Amino acid sequence: MNMKRVILCVLSATVLLVAQNTASWAESNANESTLGQMGYGTGSVLGSAVYFPFKASFCILGGIASAFSLPFGGARTAGNVATASCGGTWAITPDVVKGKERIHFVGGDPAGGGR
Repeated sequence: MNMKRVILCVLSATVLLVAQNTASWAESNANESTLGQMGYGTGSVLGSAVYFPFKASFCILGGIASAFSLPFGGARTAGNVATASCGGTWAITPDVVKGKERIHFVGGDPAGGGR
């Protein structure tokens, strides 16, 4: 695929995602400017584009580790491994960019209660 075509696709997807969510952001905080909302939206799209491949790789490796832990640790242990690796935050939202929410790379119950 041509590099110009790839860049055009990424920019188009970014604009569409930002435009799609602008109305909901406007309702959440009327004090923010539209330009600020678009900036947070763009930051969340670009952040997700960088973050998602790492999270997906971690989940795939966790799935493999879960399969190997099943015969040795049992179904509960395998489930805990899968939940820890594939749970958590998958997308960077505007609230994450603003600092209102935290990213949870590893899923599961942080209190240790299990699922």
